[in-house]
Amino acid sequence: MTAGENSQGAALERGLGLKEAVALNMIEMVGIGPFVVIPLVIKAMGGPQALLAWVAGAVLALLDGFVWSELGAAMPLAGGSYVFLREAYGPGRFGRMMSFLFVWQTLIQAPLSLASGAIGFSQYASYLHPLGKYGEKALSGALVIVLVALLYRRITSIGKISMLLWLGVIGTILWLIWGGATHFNPALVFTYAPGTWNLSWLFFAGLGSATVNTIYTYWGYYNICHLGGEIRNPQKNIPRGIFISILGIAVLYLVMQTCILGVLPWQQAQDSPFIVSAFVEKLYGSGAARFATLMVLWIAFASLFSSMLGYSRVPYSAALDGNFFRVFARVHPREKFPHISLLFLGALTFVFSLLFKLRTVIAAVLAMRLIIQFIGQAVGVMLLRRRWPPERLPFKMWLYPLPALLTIVGWLWLFSRTGSAIWWGVLVIVLGLIVFLVQARVRMEWPFGASNSEVIE
Repeated sequence: MTAGENSQGAALERGLGLKEAVALNMIEMVGIGPFVVIPLVIKAMGGPQALLAWVAGAVLALLDGFVWSELGAAMPLAGGSYVFLREAYGPGRFGRMMSFLFVWQTLIQAPLSLASGAIGFSQYASYLHPLGKYGEKALSGALVIVLVALLYRRITSIGKISMLLWLGVIGTILWLIWGGATHFNPALVFTYAPGTWNLSWLFFAGLGSATVNTIYTYWGYYNICHLGGEIRNPQKNIPRGIFISILGIAVLYLVMQTCILGVLPWQQAQDSPFIVSAFVEKLYGSGAARFATLMVLWIAFASLFSSMLGYSRVPYSAALDGNFFRVFARVHPREKFPHISLLFLGALTFVFSLLFKLRTVIAAVLAMRLIIQFIGQAVGVMLLRRRWPPERLPFKMWLYPLPALLTIVGWLWLFSRTGSAIWWGVLVIVLGLIVFLVQARVRMEWPFGASNSEVIE
């Protein structure tokens, strides 16, 4: 056990149970993303067969859930992937490099992702009232400040807030499903363009492009792994929380998408920038549409709340390990949470929310994260199986190693479908390697000096 792990155990409070863990996962998964990508998925598939992309995303998330569950149950510590990569590849050598690269890409993509969510929030709010360029910037910046203020407290209080946000998220989706189910027109769902089911390479190319969008809306099922040091009974609650979140959200997504297609013709839905508002307006009128827009903003806020919470634990974990600035290892003396790490992430997100315009960042974020984090962990869990005795792995994936191998194939397929964003992913990795090697050379650490193994096996 590392010194960092001992410090985590002494400093952080295990104040989150299974229901809070599931709530935090679900509210991160269901942000504004599903409501933005529904039209993109329909357009990529060219009709109601877009439902297949939601199924494909759920299957890939479930396969990857086995990887996260095995690693999370074995190493329930703050930082999640940082700890997993370090231990799987060996903490003194390649593991130190892989974990550094994870922190490096997190520092780039995390505040950008959060800022894009805040900007998306302000732009979606324009359905209610035109804000103008500077009004949208002011709203997105104010949103980030409110998020940091709410997260600046003890984890048990955050657990209670997450339950309230979760109720709003699930209640909204169930309301949308009820409205669609009671006004459902089956003919709309089963109206396909000629040649739809010709399973050519074009069909699978469209499915790949659509799944790039749907898997992005499932991401978040692993958030509790980044909060591993604050989960009660983590050996059981982390795997349970992951699978409950994925299955629950998959069912809600599929039913909600089906209900929308049963009310709005897919030809209209694929070009609707405010699809939920248009859906509810057709059902109940403009007043209900405005209320639905408010609830979509609630969902977006809840997702940003959970995402910022999880991301704030990554620099903290790296600092404990000596792989990042030590100031980020500080824990609030009374409330017992990594306050410096939270404030740093909040400050970057605030600046980015004011500087950048909202563009399609889904493919870029995928490309940055797939190689190091997702594929790296799937390979890492197989390496760990060879190095660790069975008793150190309280949860073991079913049909090992099939889920891990299928996960690697799935992520590589999606990586190939991210288009020009692939080069963003490669660039981030190359720059991170350069920074790591320069730092290692200055410190005379591996690969220029003795390995810096801090783990006692």
